[in-house]
Amino acid sequence: MITLTDTAASKVRDLLDSEGADELALRVAVRPGGCSGFSYEMFFDGDIASDDEQATFGHDLREVKVVVDPASAQLLVGATLDYKDGLDQSGFAITNPNASRTCGCGQSFS
Repeated sequence: MITLTDTAASKVRDLLDSEGADELALRVAVRPGGCSGFSYEMFFDGDIASDDEQATFGHDLREVKVVVDPASAQLLVGATLDYKDGLDQSGFAITNPNASRTCGCGQSFS
């Protein structure tokens, strides 16, 4: 299952708060496609299947629920989702030790 850094969890909570969607979870998935074979997909989801893996990240009132389907979970073991907001890099980024190569955009891997 993927892990969220405190910074990523806080940013996800900010996005959920701005949408007024506290009941939703962040779904992280891996789909076939992209320039390297697989691509990451992230979206807010209220439809949680019984076989989804679930985890909670953050602290106290800033917690967020993350869900991953079983097939994606296998490809995300040991992966970390971080959020950066700086001059040279901004946005969410996944570091995945299972990726043997990634594309230049960082959104797909194989």
